[in-house]
Amino acid sequence: MRSWFVRLVYALLLLAAPALAGAQTDSKVAISVVPERTTVRPGDQIAIAVRFEFEPGWHSHTNDPQIPPAWGSFPAVPTTIEPDGAQHLTVHPVQWPDGHEILLDLAGTGPEPYAVFEGVAVAYVPVTVSPTAAGKASVTLRVGYQVCDDRTCQFPDTQTFAVVLTVVEPGTVTANDPANAELFRGFDLNAFAATAPAKASSSAFQTNVFGLDIRFDAGGAGLFALLGIALLGGFVLNLTPCVLPVIPLKIMGLSQSAGHPRRMLFLGVVMSIGVITFWLAIAAAMVFISGFKAVNQLFQLPVFTLGVGVFIALMAVGMLGLFTVQLPGVVYLVDPKTESVPGSFLFGVMTAVLSTPCTAPFMAGAVAWSTKQPVFVTLATFGAIGLGMAAPYLVLAAFPRLLARVPKSGPGSELVKKTIGLLMVAVAVFFLGSGLDPMLRQPIDPPIRLHWWLIAAIVVGTVIWLIAKTFRLTKSAPLRAGVAVGGVLFAGATLAIVRAVTDRGPIDWVAYTPERFEQQTAEGRVVVVDFTAEWCLNCKALESAVLHRPEIVGLLNGPGVTPMKVDLTGTNVPGQNKLKELNWVGIPLLAVYGPGLQQPITYDSYTPEMVREAIEKARGPRVGATEPGRGG
Repeated sequence: MRSWFVRLVYALLLLAAPALAGAQTDSKVAISVVPERTTVRPGDQIAIAVRFEFEPGWHSHTNDPQIPPAWGSFPAVPTTIEPDGAQHLTVHPVQWPDGHEILLDLAGTGPEPYAVFEGVAVAYVPVTVSPTAAGKASVTLRVGYQVCDDRTCQFPDTQTFAVVLTVVEPGTVTANDPANAELFRGFDLNAFAATAPAKASSSAFQTNVFGLDIRFDAGGAGLFALLGIALLGGFVLNLTPCVLPVIPLKIMGLSQSAGHPRRMLFLGVVMSIGVITFWLAIAAAMVFISGFKAVNQLFQLPVFTLGVGVFIALMAVGMLGLFTVQLPGVVYLVDPKTESVPGSFLFGVMTAVLSTPCTAPFMAGAVAWSTKQPVFVTLATFGAIGLGMAAPYLVLAAFPRLLARVPKSGPGSELVKKTIGLLMVAVAVFFLGSGLDPMLRQPIDPPIRLHWWLIAAIVVGTVIWLIAKTFRLTKSAPLRAGVAVGGVLFAGATLAIVRAVTDRGPIDWVAYTPERFEQQTAEGRVVVVDFTAEWCLNCKALESAVLHRPEIVGLLNGPGVTPMKVDLTGTNVPGQNKLKELNWVGIPLLAVYGPGLQQPITYDSYTPEMVREAIEKARGPRVGATEPGRGG
């Protein structure tokens, strides 16, 4: 049994191996970071050069990759330079070099013109020294990139550089190093006047949950409040529609060990370790992989979504008692009818995986904040999420009496197991359909939602079967009535949900492209951007409950407003770049742009009143009375 457990842990480490990509020794690019000068005065403005020197035949994606249409959803990782931990420095947006257009065949579709950074490319980070600075001023720059040749790409990589400047007294004569004159020849001095400061890391935490503004200093003792929010967010994940279907499986599994308290507690702890391990692996990926910045970004990979669907389908086979068919050995580890150490660990990992499409309210803010903090803070935040999610199972395992009434054997228990197994088939269809959808269309095309009706058919068929079996197994009128009424209500609710999900809705959405967005904002329109995905059930719930209200529909379809949808079901590179531009991780997210706003208003949870107020603020002063067109 121990060998199986070791193998599982080793397999999990292999899955997390890309997190070690930053340690690649066969790098095809040399990166150096050089400040314009190392001695500065309070109030000085200087540039920091980030120099990339590529080996012949190698290059990286630009900071804003423009994917050729023939490549489809090719996952290009943009080159990034992110400030972290600036002290006595204000960091301005990066001044990027122009890309060089060359012919590449990275998607196997034939050579296409594509802009890259190659040869020697220099980006500049403008910084302003604080007027009150003294002694030292510093900033850490995290440089992320992916190196490719004409057909293949290496793992994404990240390097970190610390820049320390000596601050001298005002009036002291300072000068640039003449040896750097050529390096800084391309820097545009207007960068300081034309741009606003870039957002750097801060201990200030702020989020908005359905109109409740939460803000405090998460540094020092405030970190414990932040970890408390992460714990609560992890616990709430158990109540989302992504996780709820598997909770009865674990409860029934634990009930099998209720007569052996030590064994039950041990298995509960092992499962919790599986949950926490997954979240720590996600934290490591965010820290070490430059292209991975969102908790639910896993489900933007159709292959991953399909894999989850297949795994759940195999679990359903076990619940239905069909393991007489020869299946891969790993399937038997998570047979819900038996409790084992590797099975409990892997079940914990799977439970955490299922939660990633459903980000709990107020958890997204904690995750976004933590990714810009030191590594130990990021790990602690994600560990707290895992602990909060595992807490209910730990409580059940520690107090076996709570499971005393759960049936352990008999016809009734078997009926419940097989009912859950059939419902798990519906869950598997959800993930399989969500994984196939982006592979069969382009991100700006309408989603294919036929799998939702298959889900409805499975649920209705399961309810009919359950009612018929119940009438055969028992003559108890109250039990028969309860199962019949509950089943009909469940089937009716499922049909209502499927109808709502498959309905295109009353809003005249415009599919997001950078060109369409620029056109609408240039015309002075309010643009309401909804970041969503077919696998994001929270997104669909918010859209149905808030955006489909008649008064909000009237605003979104009304004069001067363009509702725009960013579909992140698959690898939508322009959409992902737009999300990153907002300095945000995860979905749902609603962003409101307009002439009345210097910065967009963003919400990951919102009410009709919040949406209405944001649109009114975004309108700004009314100019003219004509209605500009939306364009294509």
